[in-house]
Amino acid sequence: MSALTKERTEETVPAHPPVPSRSRPRGWGDWVSVAWFLVPALVLFLVFVLAPIVVAVYTGFFTWGGIGSLGDFAGFANYTRLFDDQVFLGDLGHGLYLIVLSITIQLPFALFTAVLLNQRLRGRAVYRMLFFAPYVLSEVVTAVLFTMIFLPGAGMADHLAGLLGLEGLQGKWLADPSTVMPTLFVVMIWKYFGFHMMLFLAGLQSIPAEILEAAAIDGAGAWQRFRYVTLPLLGPTVRISVFLSIIGSIQLFDLVWVMTAGGPNHSSETTAIAMFQFGFKRYQVGYASAISVVLFMISLVFSLFYQRYVLRRDLTGAVTTGCGR
Repeated sequence: MSALTKERTEETVPAHPPVPSRSRPRGWGDWVSVAWFLVPALVLFLVFVLAPIVVAVYTGFFTWGGIGSLGDFAGFANYTRLFDDQVFLGDLGHGLYLIVLSITIQLPFALFTAVLLNQRLRGRAVYRMLFFAPYVLSEVVTAVLFTMIFLPGAGMADHLAGLLGLEGLQGKWLADPSTVMPTLFVVMIWKYFGFHMMLFLAGLQSIPAEILEAAAIDGAGAWQRFRYVTLPLLGPTVRISVFLSIIGSIQLFDLVWVMTAGGPNHSSETTAIAMFQFGFKRYQVGYASAISVVLFMISLVFSLFYQRYVLRRDLTGAVTTGCGR
């Protein structure tokens, strides 16, 4: 090695590599900064989330009309009444009905649309906007719009049914117990499938094109590429979409309330509507609190179970501590 090369090497490569600096312990200033940003969020969480839960659990043990002091202590009477109430059990059945249809119809339809709009289509940006636009509308606006569409005699749905030879459906969309839930589900698809479509579309665009090209070179057809490459890589997005769909079906309220208010004869009532009916219409706040606690526990238990057994692979390694440890 020449003297010039040796000199340049000594200049560029230090004799001793730098020792990584140890993280210094947090001082009072750091903790004050953390508290400055954390305390307002904690106060809002305690006031608007935790405190209402505690109050609902407490009032669920009383027979109370919502005005004045708490009534007689009822113990678990409100909760035992829930599971003896056939209307409430029917409300749980309606939620399960929406969950099953959402998973088996709405999500596959959204995935199919996302796959189509992920192709090289002319005007696909316009199609994406049109399909996502219903989700931007509020639930109340959507409910009022479809109430006019399904208006007996004068609505667009009755005219369309007449043109298709389905006169038996005219006037029954929201007025007949046998058709009200399927009608509401059609409105749900129109309102929410665009949101799931955009989730799937984002997941599809995150899949490297090289993997699909390699599968095509190996002789895989379009269906094989989708079945064995695209769908497994889209798994995390599908699992999140299923979770959001189930939680949304369990807690559905405003769309159904504006369109049917749970009728006719409780045939479209959900647990959230039952809670509102007993709390603000019948002034049985103790019983309504028991319904809210049960609804909260169903959502909480499902969320914990889903996160523990379904989302576990997706969350592994997602949470890290300081310095990457």
